[in-house]
Amino acid sequence: MPYKERKVQKLYYSIGEVAKLFEVNTSLIRFWEKEFDILKPKKNKKGNRLFTKDDLENLKRIFVLVKEKGFTLEGAKKELKEGSIEIQHAAPQKNEELAYKLKVLKEKLLELELQL
Repeated sequence: MPYKERKVQKLYYSIGEVAKLFEVNTSLIRFWEKEFDILKPKKNKKGNRLFTKDDLENLKRIFVLVKEKGFTLEGAKKELKEGSIEIQHAAPQKNEELAYKLKVLKEKLLELELQL
């Protein structure tokens, strides 16, 4: 495979790049770094944070727990310690399936309301 076609992956990502990837503010990344022991970005001589792929995976776990699943910080810490979190996001098909089930449930609830 020619060099041009290879996808070059970075060893380190700046906090700005990480924040952009997760669509959050850099201050949230710094806050999570203080709150979660699993986040330990390296720092250069200037003190700039340098995040590795492992850091990104850990941030993804934290993001899924806190932002997508609504865990508290303490709940997320406990879940991470137990190591049972799946980091995959819900597939669009699952979202459609869930929306359909919610619609059916809503219709049943409205029927019950009419019977009261």
